[in-house]
Amino acid sequence: MKTKNLLVLILVLAGLAPLAHARADKSLLGEALPALKVEYLAAKPELAGKPMILEFWATWCPPCRKSIPHLNELHSKYQSRGLVIVGVTKEEKKVVKDFLKKMPMAYFPAIDKGGALNKHFGVTGIPHAVLVDKSGKIVWEGHPLSLTDKQIAKVLE
Repeated sequence: MKTKNLLVLILVLAGLAPLAHARADKSLLGEALPALKVEYLAAKPELAGKPMILEFWATWCPPCRKSIPHLNELHSKYQSRGLVIVGVTKEEKKVVKDFLKKMPMAYFPAIDKGGALNKHFGVTGIPHAVLVDKSGKIVWEGHPLSLTDKQIAKVLE
């Protein structure tokens, strides 16, 4: 296990989970979402002109596993109104596919090979999510469980 992953696991086990997730070294609020150069595990979603939640996660991350049912619920509730949810991990495809057999994601899991997207966002703690409006502008960032229906409704207008 990499040192950073071990540190996150220790923080989570020590009850300091808030210190272990939803962190980025920089804020991209107000900026345009970059092209998502990721490998989707299933069909590639249509993203142009659609509001979106982009979440950074990992299979080994307990707070990430807690967020998956919530994101599945948001997907079910808002997909008919155009919301797209993409869950991005840096892990190997086989690891993610095996994980998804136990904990399915109703939305679009994807692999960020090499972690370029993670680096672009400065992600240092997961789960970390960004909310993107229809124009492709990042309007919110933080822990996916703290994203409210009101914030989502704004990007669906």
